[in-house]
Amino acid sequence: MKRALSLAAKGKGRTSPNPMVGAVIVNHGHIVGEAYHRQPGEAHAEVLALHQAGPRARGGVLYVTLEPCCHTRKRTPPCVPLLIQSGLERVCVAMRDPNPQVNGRGIQALKKANLSVSVGILEQEARYLNEVYEYWITNKRPFVILKGAMTLDGKIATSTGESRWITGERARQDVHRLRSQVDAIMVGVGTIIADDPELSARGKIRTNQRVGRQPVRVVLDSQLRIPLKAKVLQWVGEQPTIVCTTTQAPPLKIQLLRDQGIHVEVLPAQGGMVSLKACLSRLGKEGLTSLLLEGGSTVNASVLQQGLVNEVRLYVSPTLLGGQDAKGLIGGLSPKKLDRAWPLADVQIKKLGNDWLVTGTMKPRREGHA
Repeated sequence: MKRALSLAAKGKGRTSPNPMVGAVIVNHGHIVGEAYHRQPGEAHAEVLALHQAGPRARGGVLYVTLEPCCHTRKRTPPCVPLLIQSGLERVCVAMRDPNPQVNGRGIQALKKANLSVSVGILEQEARYLNEVYEYWITNKRPFVILKGAMTLDGKIATSTGESRWITGERARQDVHRLRSQVDAIMVGVGTIIADDPELSARGKIRTNQRVGRQPVRVVLDSQLRIPLKAKVLQWVGEQPTIVCTTTQAPPLKIQLLRDQGIHVEVLPAQGGMVSLKACLSRLGKEGLTSLLLEGGSTVNASVLQQGLVNEVRLYVSPTLLGGQDAKGLIGGLSPKKLDRAWPLADVQIKKLGNDWLVTGTMKPRREGHA
């Protein structure tokens, strides 16, 4: 199963909205077939492993990281009938598929065909591998990663808005790697007006060359203040842009953007801003399973206050900026009590050149008064 999990991880950043899946077929102590799911629309890992094994699959054992599918509402045939026909003797499954169209049905179909089925082998590792997929299936909105580049004292920009570059080249390169693995990047219109970012995934920063899979760009813009010549409105053929706005937006500008090939979503407002929950739900319906938030302090505060962040990735420079007028990572008002701070779990620290990458998963806030 460890080998199957290792294979599955090769599909990271390529399989969405499908899960990452690895499969290994063993017969008489030898691996006779192995594969992983490469991208949507292509054959699943189990099918590719069966093709590689051929007749050697008969009497063998399949190790697969996710429950084989049994439904037909997708682009590829279901895997279960092929597994039954192959003559396999046993199937070992790391975890059930949380998709309601599967969720135990594949396992039951295999058992009904008199195959021996084991479930739960290295389940925790399998769940961690597909935590984004599981979250999207369960909550119907993307898994949100809050990313920030900041000084050691938590500042993301000077009082004049200067932020390029707080961190060094290795840290920025890591951000581009991350961008190539997520489905979407989100920023507020303030970031577009201040920095005019391209929000693409690039290889070597010095060459500025786009590489690999490009994420969908998402802009929060309640009044549609985005400049028509903004970089995020370019190259929409290879990297789509979704502008999320409200009824406050001028209808003429909505049409101008749509004429440029921009997907404009008019969503409910909350406190005069685009409703973040409505926005994430809409993106989830579009099949976007993961989202990298590269917003400013105002957007960061909003998503945290509403409990919409799943993971935090902070790139920290060993510098001090100081000053109450410098921009901090999280805007808005501070909680009045320490027990209202946002706790992190599974915190890890990694050195990147002269900088550090601090990652952690969000834990529920403690009960208490703000």
